[in-house]
Amino acid sequence: MFRVHGSTSYTQLGITICMAILMVAGTASATLTAKANHDHIKVDFFYHGSTVSISGITDPGTDLVIKIASPEGHEALKEKGKVGGLLWMNVGTMKFEHVSNLYAVHSTKKLDELLTPEEMDKYAIGYKAVEKQAVLDPVRNDEEKAKWFNEFIRFKEKSRLYAASTGNIEMKEKDGKQSYYILTEWPYQAPPGDYFVTVYAVKDGKVVDRAESKVLVEQAGIVKTLAGMAKNKAALYGLISIVSALGAGFGVGLVFRKGGGAH
Repeated sequence: MFRVHGSTSYTQLGITICMAILMVAGTASATLTAKANHDHIKVDFFYHGSTVSISGITDPGTDLVIKIASPEGHEALKEKGKVGGLLWMNVGTMKFEHVSNLYAVHSTKKLDELLTPEEMDKYAIGYKAVEKQAVLDPVRNDEEKAKWFNEFIRFKEKSRLYAASTGNIEMKEKDGKQSYYILTEWPYQAPPGDYFVTVYAVKDGKVVDRAESKVLVEQAGIVKTLAGMAKNKAALYGLISIVSALGAGFGVGLVFRKGGGAH
């Protein structure tokens, strides 16, 4: 038979150890919140983009990285070249897998000053991390992959679907907490769907906490009606399109006729 002596002392020791672990865990992570003020964007007939502000609270002394992205998916770019030395035409297609249609990163400092490369790769933060996880086809080597990925980034930035900024996050300390705020432009080129806003609290080169919010973009009004018709009633949609085009042409003809014709 075995006997345990001093069970009360063991219990007290266990409680002390648990409290110490909780205290260490509390200092290792930040208390972080994230909220997008415009989390439901409706695409109607007069839609030309929008704005989304992101705000929340974090612990003093932590830096922030805010990432806005759509789920990873498939993209394709057409490669143009001269055919016969005369005409510029599509000569091929470059496929991109595991990339987001929309991707934006905003940080309080430069990413390489905030995070280690391993942390950036782990959380897909920054263009370099996105390039590492992306799969391009066809490419023959890493140099060719880097070349085409840079072209992809240039195209996306020109389309306002990819963006990166440093120092645009407003930070204020009050009552032992640190609040943050950033206002971002939402491009009209972003298609309907779910988008995710992820805020990372960073300290000593590592992500110590993160919070997430969602932005829903969906069609509304006549835009939604026409999109549904084009998908489910293609014949009717085609007929309406032809009638609309004929009506527009007839209207232009009347304008010219009233103006005495073209000169």
